[in-house]
Amino acid sequence: MIYISAPKQFLTTFLLSIACLFLSVSVPAQNGIPEDFDNWVNTGMAEWKIPGMAIGVVKDGEVIFSKGFGEKSLGSNKAVNEHTVFGIASVSKNMTAAALAILVDEGKLNWDDKVTDHIPWFELSDPWVTSQVTVRDLLIHRVGVGRMLGNRLQFMTESSRDDVIRQMRYMDFEAPFRYKSVYSNVMYSVAGQLIEYIEGVSWDEFLINRLFKPLGMNNTTTSITQLDANTNKATPHQEIEGKTTPIQWRNWDNAGPAGGVNSTVVDLNKWMIMQLSQPGVYNNKRLISENQMREMHRPQIAYQPADPYAAQSSYGLGWQITDYKGERIISHGGATDGFNTFAFLVPNQNLGIVVVTNTFNYFGNAVFYKLLDSFLGTEERNWQEHYFSMYQNAYNRVSQIRESIHNSREKNTQPKHVLDKYTGTYTDLAYGKVEVFKENNQLKVKFWDTDDLTATLEHWHHDRFRAVWNNPAQREEFSWFTMDVNGNVENFHFEFCLRPMLLQVGAYPSNYTRVVEFRRE
Repeated sequence: MIYISAPKQFLTTFLLSIACLFLSVSVPAQNGIPEDFDNWVNTGMAEWKIPGMAIGVVKDGEVIFSKGFGEKSLGSNKAVNEHTVFGIASVSKNMTAAALAILVDEGKLNWDDKVTDHIPWFELSDPWVTSQVTVRDLLIHRVGVGRMLGNRLQFMTESSRDDVIRQMRYMDFEAPFRYKSVYSNVMYSVAGQLIEYIEGVSWDEFLINRLFKPLGMNNTTTSITQLDANTNKATPHQEIEGKTTPIQWRNWDNAGPAGGVNSTVVDLNKWMIMQLSQPGVYNNKRLISENQMREMHRPQIAYQPADPYAAQSSYGLGWQITDYKGERIISHGGATDGFNTFAFLVPNQNLGIVVVTNTFNYFGNAVFYKLLDSFLGTEERNWQEHYFSMYQNAYNRVSQIRESIHNSREKNTQPKHVLDKYTGTYTDLAYGKVEVFKENNQLKVKFWDTDDLTATLEHWHHDRFRAVWNNPAQREEFSWFTMDVNGNVENFHFEFCLRPMLLQVGAYPSNYTRVVEFRRE
């Protein structure tokens, strides 16, 4: 049984890290890049404590800025440059949409095809919805099934994409079908799998051969398994208990179309050029038709604007769409364990800006708006102060909420039973099998037979435990046991924090959670 808490307005989670130390050689600045821009970036990185980042800017079909700042790993003295690889997470989504657009151009797919036309075994918990879901529904997040996995929730990490998708038939809906947008990474994974069922090649192979190679994106990969020790890559970081900590790369292979791409600003500059002055064209070669580029950039579903300065907020096919000072802004963010990416297109200005960082932060938005104001020649707001002030206020507020959770802990209580009575195997249709076992006189839980997804269950109070994950990037979450009418241990409940209010403070408090009830076998 699964219980969902409703999402609320939240500040995008981001992480403080450490000041930048090194600069790489850049393309000379041109009109629109402020003269003090490098110093401004360095100052901002110091305030946000970001270890490393890179920025790319394209204008009128040309790269006018491509530069790295800071270091690849905290204390490494290895400089980030424009060729350093970062995980770009959900910016991958518009690449998946672009791959499908090629199939639409070739007459092999229509945006409003039913998913079951191409993947006959696709199934959701509602048979009618299953029969109605279209490719467009997947891409604009209006199916109603929410996060099965994401930048906070790792799920069946060693399983195939098809195996993960099959679990969707057991998932409850968070909202009625086509009622509103419910963000779902797994639905994008379904979209990517359409390529395999239509073309007979994987999403990975299709992107590399039909998009990345023609664009010359030679340092872009679809999996961390394609990176090795010699790769010029950044290390992800996260603030954990007030300390900036290097963490391991997240493997997205089981849902790559939603967030698996890794890239550089040099390569992403090429991606943006293909999106802008002649949409779908790069180096005089058409990769995607103008009609399908327009379809991807067109508002498809309305959002309530999160930015009070935006005239509207909507979602296209893999792109978010807003307005600023009369300019249409097409963008997408990406957040995975220890990486944040910010990609922006301003079509009327033929301008593209991308920022990649190796910590959670909101500085990338400040970079974009500072540059955009400069290109527009309008009165500039202090965007760094604006976003950093928002962060500080949120940090204080969320810290107080977390402290109240800790203060509510009842002291001097004991579990109802000795620890051995809680051990065993527990299952849920959607979330499969978990194993609770005792090691060194402590309870532990292992998910999906995966050693990396193991947590120590610290006693909190009564039969409630705090799960502290072995992987520090996953932080800590709450779980508890319930008894049958005879007082015997019957169920194990785990509360997944799908969207922390502020990850620098911790995985909890979270205003978007899912409680899964695993029944004892």
